Parts: sequence; C-alpha cells; structure tokens
Amino acid sequence: MNKKILILCTGNSCRSQMAEEFLKSFDPELEVYSAGTNPSKQVHPKAIQVMKEVGIALSKNYPKLVDQFITDPFDYVITVCDNAKETCPVFIGKVGKQLHIGFDDPAEATGTEDEILFEFRRIRDEIKNELQSFLKKEEQA
Repeated sequence: MNKKILILCTGNSCRSQMAEEFLKSFDPELEVYSAGTNPSKQVHPKAIQVMKEVGIALSKNYPKLVDQFITDPFDYVITVCDNAKETCPVFIGKVGKQLHIGFDDPAEATGTEDEILFEFRRIRDEIKNELQSFLKKEEQA
C-alpha cells in the first residue's frame, strides 16, 4: 500500500510518534509523518523507552507543528487524541480520508515507575494492534 499518512496529536511526543514508527515498520512503502497541534519540546523519554523494547527507535524523532504539513496532500490524516480531533486544522492540501483512532494519553499516567511504564506499554500495544487492523481494512477496501 503506497500511501501518504499524517498522524496528528496534541503534543506529538507519545502516541503520534509511536503510531508513525509502527506504520513505517509495518510497510516501508508507506510515507508517514506525525505532528502536533501544540508540540512538546521533546519526544517523551518513556515513549522512547517502550518503543525500544519492541525494537523501534524514537531517539532521533522530534515533535513537529502541524502547520508545516497544512498544504501537503495526504491519503489519510489520523487523529490519535480527542483534543487533536477537536482542534484538527483544515488542510489546504488534498486529504483523502480523515479518521480518528483515539488512545489514552500515557503521559498523564500517575503512580509508581512500574505503573507508569505499564500504561506506556499498554498504549503502545493498543496503537500497534489498532494500526494493524486499520491497514488490513484499507487493503481489503
């Protein structure tokens, strides 16, 4: 599937970064980007840690502002957090489909170090499973 996809979140520090790299790992033909409506200063260290556990590096990634993609054409723009869905900008470029596949924000997890890491791993695994399902459905469409 040779498609161009933008994953959109608020901070572009956790969920959208994980989603971008999972999609790239599933299909090297995909052209995938991620961005935020209000980007953080850096990719969350725990997102980097839990993705490394599954063999995917996020250490060179950095949060980007969605404005830099606003005129680009995309086959899909996928929001992964409710806030980004509500504040999703109007894209000037051609967008095939806008989808929302929402996930809890692991950066809001509280508790012990182990409990917080559990949340990051849970969300990581949810993102992986949901995006695999998304690609399967799109290939069959």
